[in-house]
Amino acid sequence: MAYSFDEFKKFVFKKKVAIVGAGVSNTPLIQMMLDLGADVVVCDKKTSLGEYEEELEKKNVKLYLGENYLEGTKEADIIFRTPSLMPTNPYIKEALDRGAYVTSEMGEFLKYCKGKVIGITGSDGKTTTTTLVYEMLKKQGYNVFLGGNIGNPLFHRIEEIKENDFVVLELSSFQLIDAKFSPKVSIITNITPNHLDIHKDMQEYIESKKNIFLHQEEGGVVVLNKDNEITRKIAEETDKNVRLFSRKEKAFSYLEEDNLIIDNNIVCHIDEVKLPGMHNIENLLAAFAAVYDFVSIDTMRYVAMNFSGVEHRIEFVREVNGIKFYNDSIASSPARTLAGLKSFKQKVILIAGGYDKNIPFEPLAEEGIDYIKCLVLLGKTKDKIKNAFLKVMEERNIEIPIVIADSLEDAVLKAYNAAEKGDIITLSPACASFDMFKNFEERGRIFKEIVNKI
Repeated sequence: MAYSFDEFKKFVFKKKVAIVGAGVSNTPLIQMMLDLGADVVVCDKKTSLGEYEEELEKKNVKLYLGENYLEGTKEADIIFRTPSLMPTNPYIKEALDRGAYVTSEMGEFLKYCKGKVIGITGSDGKTTTTTLVYEMLKKQGYNVFLGGNIGNPLFHRIEEIKENDFVVLELSSFQLIDAKFSPKVSIITNITPNHLDIHKDMQEYIESKKNIFLHQEEGGVVVLNKDNEITRKIAEETDKNVRLFSRKEKAFSYLEEDNLIIDNNIVCHIDEVKLPGMHNIENLLAAFAAVYDFVSIDTMRYVAMNFSGVEHRIEFVREVNGIKFYNDSIASSPARTLAGLKSFKQKVILIAGGYDKNIPFEPLAEEGIDYIKCLVLLGKTKDKIKNAFLKVMEERNIEIPIVIADSLEDAVLKAYNAAEKGDIITLSPACASFDMFKNFEERGRIFKEIVNKI
């Protein structure tokens, strides 16, 4: 069903609209609501917005800042929630009970976008797969918009996007938890425990991810990982049009005899792929399945052979005295760190630890210990990770050095001092960054600055 954006314009005109979050991603949304004649309230947990605060006040935007920032939602007709503000929040529940319209920028975008939308979610591999899909469509010659968790905000550009254009979105469980519209093509790269500090349990996390395809209209396609237990089960239970990808057995796109194959057509050999690691083979297979109806095998092959990766994802930083440094700051879960460890052909010195998302570290220790020469730990989770590894060492009667660091700079220097010529040091934290950094990008950039000063 097609929804007219003119209806949205009429809907918000002269309504009291509360926008939760005054960050860069919401700046265009705030201006858009003002341009559409809404009475805008901005709510942000920061106590000050700096110069932007004065700018908003000049535009007659009412501000609710600091501890009680959500008080600003109490009289709103329409609430745009920020992804990290869950629908279960008491203020949001109260707003829904009194009949307010609670939505999000992404929710409205999916409702009104005329273009062909391809959405990507998953616990790991989202950004690389999203970028691969984008690069393949661009190489084929389409007009493509990139958004969601990467790229730029898109809702304020909704009228620019035409029916023949493509939109590629990276979507998180927080964006999807209350989604009522789904992309035309949806990918779930994999599902492993993640964000359990925010989701009430693993089942809620899984159900959020499933929203990426549950509301598809006829003709939709769902790309799922056959090798992941949870996504394979989802494939078995859904009546949607499913395309499976696998690096272990035959599927719609799969790896066989070191060839990447889509619908029985060889795209390229594994040695021709520029991205390192088997997890990136999975990302390519997922991307192939998603774009199969729209791009040629030659285009898939070109991107597979030429795309070298996204910043902070097993990114080579520098070699110092024969010691190589890699930035894998994106690895904010044990599963992602394991994938990174397996991409190297030797044991590595691993720098790990950070914010606690209440994810168990036992799987990282049990499977990862064989890939680690030395473990350097920091952050709030350092003791939890250390204890998980000590338990495995005792059970198997093996030992690897474990070093505790006070800061990222201390961790880098201790890792460097523990290294010998020919060693690899990788920052692959298995944790979020919020105990020390604003996000994984800042953590990765600071890591690179420290390495480049050695």
